[in-house]
Amino acid sequence: MKVLVPVKRVIDYNVKVRVKADGSGVDLANVKMSMNPFDEIAVEEAIRLREAGHATEIVAVSIGVRQAQETLRTALAMGADRAILIEAAATVETDIEPLAVAKLLAKVVADEAPGLVLMGKQAIDNDMNATGQMLSALLGWAQATYASKLEIEDGAAVVTREVDGGLQTIRVKTPAVVTVDLRLNEPRYASLPNIMKAKKKPLDVKTPADYGVDVSPRLSIRTVTEPPVRQAGVKVGSVDELVEKLRNEAGVI
Repeated sequence: MKVLVPVKRVIDYNVKVRVKADGSGVDLANVKMSMNPFDEIAVEEAIRLREAGHATEIVAVSIGVRQAQETLRTALAMGADRAILIEAAATVETDIEPLAVAKLLAKVVADEAPGLVLMGKQAIDNDMNATGQMLSALLGWAQATYASKLEIEDGAAVVTREVDGGLQTIRVKTPAVVTVDLRLNEPRYASLPNIMKAKKKPLDVKTPADYGVDVSPRLSIRTVTEPPVRQAGVKVGSVDELVEKLRNEAGVI
């Protein structure tokens, strides 16, 4: 079974994000970029499936700027077999919207015919959590989201999902789209020999035009602002004063 793993280049999760002075967006100048953490977990899970004998080939795909080749090389160094970059943006400020990404991935799926698409549940830059669901709808495939455990058996994926009430286990027929959550696994570090080998692994560069997909934005950002500064707490002298403030100032009771 071939496994397709979409990965996205985002601001590194350790970086403190800054908003531009004019409120037009996030300041990306000289900011460290890395693979989306949820996508890294998806790559690790694909590798584990291959080690368990369920996967025969792992293909990583990224949609964005040319610099996303670095992200794909990371996936290759972790253990992916080959990679595809769809260069759909000229600058890092341009973020391809989920529907356009899903349409491009659907075209890649049509070409590659994978048995499973493993992807992060969301990207940490826009937190839209929509691409996996849209891809499933476009393909007409089963989907399992928020996966914290994944097993392959008898032509199906048994997925334990994290839901509000706890854990839910479902069984979906393959081919399927599975989006992964943080507790699925702990991604491995790429060794130096594998990093060197990754430089020689195949990486094809495509454009949206090659797939006949229009990636023109449907949304426009009006303004971006910093979150409000948290106000300092106050000390109260009695339970009665606490109740009074909760009722009259906070309005929570």
